[in-house]
Amino acid sequence: MKLIAVIGGHVCSPEEAQLAMEVGRLIALARATLICGGGGGVMESACRGAREAGGHTIGILPGEDPGNANEFVEFPLATGLGGARNVILILSASAAIAIGGEGGTLSEIGYALRVGKTVISLRSWEPAMWDGGRPASVLLASTAEEAVRLALDAPVPERDKAVEEKAPRAGWRPPAR
Repeated sequence: MKLIAVIGGHVCSPEEAQLAMEVGRLIALARATLICGGGGGVMESACRGAREAGGHTIGILPGEDPGNANEFVEFPLATGLGGARNVILILSASAAIAIGGEGGTLSEIGYALRVGKTVISLRSWEPAMWDGGRPASVLLASTAEEAVRLALDAPVPERDKAVEEKAPRAGWRPPAR
């Protein structure tokens, strides 16, 4: 099962909301699962797009109440960790698509870079190195389609390969007893 993170602000512009909704829809159509922070803004719009397309959504919530998830989160996980939940979100995903966002989104991008995950920036942060270059694992996309394609094609970091190899695939059935 491929988990694609969608990260972005809990408040967003109408354009970012529409983009996030389309990203969520495309993730669902690709039979991947959307994972996010479970809040409003970009997260809610992406979850809405995924759920309306028949996909699955997971929300990694900062607080202790799963009832605080947006209405389109199918599986809310209350952590009680505040912003530290960003680490759980990034470690759980195969890749992350950033749409808009502020400091929290930037922290998620930074952690993704630290652990070798691919980040696709879709009208979001474009981290630069001291020499003006961009980290190799930050890819820029100009459309929702391009962002989702890049996320689905992102290489799996070495630390995640054992987990991905053991994950059930579509059509997988437990052995007969």
